[in-house]
Amino acid sequence: MAKVPSLVSLAVEALKRQLARGDDLIPDTYELPTELFDVLVTSLPPLALHKLQTEMPFNESNDYASTYDCLNSGRKRGRSCKFNSAWKTLFKMRWPQFVDQIEPVDWKQMYWEAHLQNCLDEVVEFALLPSFDGFIGDIKISDAVLKFIGYEEFTNHSAGDYSRLSYHCQQFGCYVRCLRLQNILCVAETCQLLTNSKLQSLVVWWIRSKEHIDGLCKLVLQNSKTLTSLELLHCKLSRSFVTGICGSLCNKNVQTHVIQHFSINTSSFFEINPSSLCQDLFSFLSSRRGHSIRSLCSLKFRDNHLDKNFGRMLFSTLLDASSTLSILDLSGNDMTGWLSKFKQRSSSGPLTSLGVGKSLQSLCLLNLRGNNLHNDDIQDLRHALCYMPNLEILDISDNFIEDAGIRSLIPYLVEASDRCTPLAKLILENCELSCNGVTQLLDTLATLRRPLKFLSIADNNLGSQVAAAIRKFLGTSIQVLNIGGIGLGLSGFQVLQEEITAELKLVEINISKNRGGIETAKFLSKLMSLAPELTEVNAAYNLMPLESLTILCSALKAAKGHLKRLDLTGNIWDYQPSHVSMAAEFQHNGRPILILPSLQTSGVAYDDDP
Repeated sequence: MAKVPSLVSLAVEALKRQLARGDDLIPDTYELPTELFDVLVTSLPPLALHKLQTEMPFNESNDYASTYDCLNSGRKRGRSCKFNSAWKTLFKMRWPQFVDQIEPVDWKQMYWEAHLQNCLDEVVEFALLPSFDGFIGDIKISDAVLKFIGYEEFTNHSAGDYSRLSYHCQQFGCYVRCLRLQNILCVAETCQLLTNSKLQSLVVWWIRSKEHIDGLCKLVLQNSKTLTSLELLHCKLSRSFVTGICGSLCNKNVQTHVIQHFSINTSSFFEINPSSLCQDLFSFLSSRRGHSIRSLCSLKFRDNHLDKNFGRMLFSTLLDASSTLSILDLSGNDMTGWLSKFKQRSSSGPLTSLGVGKSLQSLCLLNLRGNNLHNDDIQDLRHALCYMPNLEILDISDNFIEDAGIRSLIPYLVEASDRCTPLAKLILENCELSCNGVTQLLDTLATLRRPLKFLSIADNNLGSQVAAAIRKFLGTSIQVLNIGGIGLGLSGFQVLQEEITAELKLVEINISKNRGGIETAKFLSKLMSLAPELTEVNAAYNLMPLESLTILCSALKAAKGHLKRLDLTGNIWDYQPSHVSMAAEFQHNGRPILILPSLQTSGVAYDDDP
């Protein structure tokens, strides 16, 4: 016998149908008892919920952040909290993979921003077709996307309204803060579609033509009061293109905001010599607007095939510029010898006499990964680092610096530890280092007054002999250590276990791809007992036998730490259901701590170099 619906459920369904039809709301709806109103809010699809919230008598429809401000007491804020919670639930239903990555926010704004991004991504497929010859705004949104927002229940409106991109831009463009656009959408029509947006971040792909640049520049100017971040990906740029972009960013008519984050990544240039076409870019970086100091915070030119001449001009520009630059990323370029001229400049007198600007004094992160740097470049870099007294993170991985380069860097590391803001993170992955050079480095780091918090020497062929120096270094205040793929082997892990008795500060450690076998598990067992703050371990691809699982589970039971994740993938185990059950016992916030090897790897040839 079918269950008889309650009076409350019937009333809620009636209100839902009224909202779904798009009818005018009865004012008494907002005076419903709290219990009934809450049931209504949590049962509505996005379009209906949007209508209910927008037409609330006390709703500040243009103040999106206000819906998340639930600190004040009273019915208004209480109901705002209910709305925000309902929007979060709807967001999680549609994009469950992103919810945990987002800090507490106005979920209504996030929902419609993500929805409009989905719509734009979808219409790109049609706009790119050779046969397409029409208006982008007229492209129809798929039924699958419309169903997500509850469109099929809105019967009072024609399909032509709700199904077209133009409707979604008009209705929800005001919620967009961050946007990703392919080149086909960088046109004047898109600017019209997004005329009510207030973009803060814009990422564009595949810019190739003047039409794309004109559309991009118009969109930047249209959002010049709010836009703080611009990233270009996979673009091909000419001097006129760069001039146009810089001109739109340096609009003389805008006094309230300037760009804070600027990136050109994985792109190339029409001109053979990219340095010559970037004069306007360097002018943009060094310019001032009136008497105000530029607010540029991060500057990234990654994987653009830039040469040493570009690097020299950029460094010279930043030396004389005034900004609060904190991130400089030049990774993935070919800049051998780019700092050779600054060795003499830094040795000619104290920094104060050189007129050093603020751009490099405020720098916190310098990324020179994969710049084809050699030993001589590291010697020059040491002098350049004198211009960066607040540097906290240095990445020079994937360069051929060898032991000689490390020895050149050691004096700087000693000096940096005595600064008010000491170097905290050093990344030296795949730098052709040997056991001797790394041992000297680790011995020095272990004596610093303010030790590093993060060190990575992964993917250097060091061998088991380096284990003694690593063991000593573990006794410092190091919190994150990456020693993956350095060739420790069984004997190296045996040495790591010796004489460690004091409590360690480790929070994360990567020991993957070291062929440690059963000794890997024994080392981790001891580590878990001595590092109470340890939260994440990567022990993948270590030729660990199945009995390692028993050792690790016993260690997890005995330890009183905060371990959230232990990666054991890449170890070929032919385990039984009992092993899976044993591992499943260990959870953190409902998620497994032990990440086991896939059963499908059984019988597959082992390869610890994925």
